[in-house]
Amino acid sequence: MKKIIPCLDIDNRKVVKGKKFVDVQEVADPLTLAKRYVAEGADELVFYDISASVTGRGLFYDLIEQIAKEVPVPFVVGGGIRTVEDVERLIELGADKVSINSITITNPTIVREISEAIGSEKVVVSVDIQKDDEGVYRVFAKGGRENTGIDAIEWVQRMEALGAGELVINSIAEDGVKNGYNIDLMKRVNDVVTIPTVASGGAGTIEHFIEAATEGRADGLLAASVFHFDEVKIKDIKEALREADVQ
Repeated sequence: MKKIIPCLDIDNRKVVKGKKFVDVQEVADPLTLAKRYVAEGADELVFYDISASVTGRGLFYDLIEQIAKEVPVPFVVGGGIRTVEDVERLIELGADKVSINSITITNPTIVREISEAIGSEKVVVSVDIQKDDEGVYRVFAKGGRENTGIDAIEWVQRMEALGAGELVINSIAEDGVKNGYNIDLMKRVNDVVTIPTVASGGAGTIEHFIEAATEGRADGLLAASVFHFDEVKIKDIKEALREADVQ
């Protein structure tokens, strides 16, 4: 069965949400929201410290430790990870997986170092992607603000080769807009990699989740706004996936 994954973007210890990686507004307390999603049937949770990489702050270790004690589903932590030691500390505190993004661009081989240290099945590489003026999918950095010029489809292949166990594909243009996931991008990624992929950015209706799981061939379906504001219920998505015979 496809995984339903609420994503909690955390800034200054509060869950926030924006559109296209900007216009951020405060939503809730992370632990309260996490417990709600567990009760609603989430398969996994993702916690991103969205400002740690940009500001150079350290990770919210105490919050992660609390989450590990009180949240009984697998969870992923990302944002501000700079070293193998950071990753080992997160796993030690109870995180099931770590998600790396910015550091892979400046130091791609850290993917191999981390996968060797904790196992590739615990390494998620998150990639922020948008088309450039020529219509080519490019990797973006610094919270979607900087075009690296890297071809995104070549990049995901490289990440798999270096030891990523899973890819989160964030489509910047779709983020928070609720017009649907970028199915074309998911297809292109899944045509060239064999590891599990997670669709991120654009969920607005139950149909969008179904499309990403079927046409987009995503293994995980990540969303934030529609869950935070109770616009789509996890149980309804799961029921729709069952009715569509999506495994």
